[in-house]
Amino acid sequence: MKFALIKERKNPPDRRVVFSPEKLAEANEKFSEATFKVESSDIRIFTDDTYTTKGFEVTNDVSDCDVMIGVKEVPIDHLIPHKKYFFFSHTIKKQPYNRALLQAILAKNIEMYDHEVITKKNGGRLIGFGRYAGLVGAYNGFRAMGLRDGLFSLPKVESLEDLKAVKKELDKITIPAIKIVLSGSGKVAYGAKEILDHLGVKEVSDTAYLTTDFTEPVYCMIDVMEYNVRTDGKAGDKYEFYKNPSGYKSNFRPYAKVTDFFIAGHFYGDGAPYLFTREDAKQPDFNINLVADISCDIDGPVASTIRPSTIANPFYGYDPQTESEVAFDAKGAITVMAVDNLPCELPKDASEGFGEMFLKHVIPAFYNGDKDGVLARAKMTTSDGKLTERYAYLQDYVDGK
Repeated sequence: MKFALIKERKNPPDRRVVFSPEKLAEANEKFSEATFKVESSDIRIFTDDTYTTKGFEVTNDVSDCDVMIGVKEVPIDHLIPHKKYFFFSHTIKKQPYNRALLQAILAKNIEMYDHEVITKKNGGRLIGFGRYAGLVGAYNGFRAMGLRDGLFSLPKVESLEDLKAVKKELDKITIPAIKIVLSGSGKVAYGAKEILDHLGVKEVSDTAYLTTDFTEPVYCMIDVMEYNVRTDGKAGDKYEFYKNPSGYKSNFRPYAKVTDFFIAGHFYGDGAPYLFTREDAKQPDFNINLVADISCDIDGPVASTIRPSTIANPFYGYDPQTESEVAFDAKGAITVMAVDNLPCELPKDASEGFGEMFLKHVIPAFYNGDKDGVLARAKMTTSDGKLTERYAYLQDYVDGK
């Protein structure tokens, strides 16, 4: 079987790739029956020469390959019919802006495997860039704080070579005695936690966080059962909540009263309560003045996130009283960081980490009969232009209904 690392063509340019030269060489060594080719790219974090040096063919034509491996959506006019593709299609939630892409995939009889649904049997994701989103998102939050309050000046992550350089910059700053709440329990949240721990911010329990004043910076990590409660007053159950959150309401208000900086690293499911609403943010006792919204659900569970921001302009302000955008350092505003493609700022580390997971979980499935069902769960479309049974719920979306 022939695999191709394809060029990223989506704008703005994305410098990430699924396999670094070193990891691709490891794949080649482990699976001698596989052939790996690299499509030439002038934007990739690893140059063409670094792949050539490892013995790989770098070419402008990979049409003879069977499996095309990319990161972001492939433009419709670059989709090659009758191939297998791996990339983030951003269609599984029926995103309107990518309906035409899924329609084209079906029309071209392409087998689509979405990175987002490469999962374990229990639904847990096997690969992704979540850790790097968390790392960069938390860093960017502190960068916003430093700029807004005149405390310190951190450089943009994209100007730094790698994660080691990012942490070296953090070693130069001192965080004031603030309270930070971090929501989530997955790779994103733990990426953000890595930054907090590197800075030496002390982790405390919810009880201490909610009831104690500290003379040093502290943070509290909260999961769904901390910021949601059952409406009937009974004890909540995390797995029940994931299945059906309709019997729950937000319990985030106590945290909002004592928090200065909120890092949103949670996953938000349809129908779940909002963490805080626009009305909540208007209340005199609402204390949050800085939000690093890594989850970045627009006009949703974090009311101050009214639009995504960009790597070029990562910060804006939200005026709770007028419910409108203002300058990120405007008086009385909540400063918001809501970049929706954070791992792009750390392309080298993100690519290396992603490739390690892809080699561990995906490539073997092509040669072991997919014994763990990894490919079967990720396969959205068939070679004869149909949705697989698992993704049949997308048919009305494909039909434009």
